[in-house]
Order: sequence, then C-alpha cells, then structure tokens
Amino acid sequence: MNPVRKRRLIVTLLILGAVAIAASLSVFALQRNMTYLYSPSEVEAGKAPAGHPFRLGGIVLEGSIHRVPGTLTTDFVITDRFDNIPVRYTGILPDLFRVGQSTITTGKMVGGTFVATQVLAKHDSTYMPPQVAQAIARARAEHRIPPQAGHGGAR
Repeated sequence: MNPVRKRRLIVTLLILGAVAIAASLSVFALQRNMTYLYSPSEVEAGKAPAGHPFRLGGIVLEGSIHRVPGTLTTDFVITDRFDNIPVRYTGILPDLFRVGQSTITTGKMVGGTFVATQVLAKHDSTYMPPQVAQAIARARAEHRIPPQAGHGGAR
C-alpha cells in the first residue's frame, strides 16, 4: 500500500471513530434526559426510576389539596383510582388545576412523596391526555376491572 492511500485510510478511520464516539455520547445524554410517564399504580409497583425524574399522570384526588399558608407550596394527591401518590409542589399552579382534573406532574420521588417541579392541567372537562388515559387503562387492566362508560378514554 502506498503512503498516500495509507494516510487516507488512517484519516478515514479516525473520522469514523470520532463520529461513532459522538453519536454514542449523544444517545447516552438523550436517554438520561428523557422523562417517562407513569401512573400511581406503576409507581407503587416500582416501575418508576428511583431517584430520577419522571412524569406522574393521574387525577387530583377529591379533598386532597392543601396549601401551606404564606408560601407557594401545595400538597395534593394524584390517583388513578387504584393507587394514590402524595405530591408536593412549590410554585404557581395552572389556572385549570383543581380537584377531579387530569394532571401531569414532572419531578421525582423523595421519601414516599413525589416532589414536582412542573404541574400541567388538562384544558376542558372531556379531554384526558392520551398518556394519562393509557396509564389508567393499563392500571385498570392490571386490576382486571372492566372499563366504565365515559371514564379512561382519550378523546
């Protein structure tokens, strides 16, 4: 092999190696930053990542909203009607946040309580985010409960 071809081959192999390393690092970084949606039943079953952020979806349990006086901290409970997860959020809640509404929160579990960094509320009385509807449907299937008319479906 002549020296020019040998140099070209080495440069090509170095470039391909650098591209492979960059792609691997990018995929690794993206996987660490992804947050998956879990229902309270899935969290109770241990499917949610311990110590890592994830999204918790469900319905705000009736009578569970408690605001800490003089602060922006709010405690409430997210349910999928089978299991309940206590949530603590510090910040301004969305205008549509209220009891009985579908909600998706982002945060992580700390000592049995989900500490939320973001709270999203649904926008009308008939819509349920598809991810929440699917999580509730999975929980319903795991508990072998037949679907009820008007509940748990995405529109």
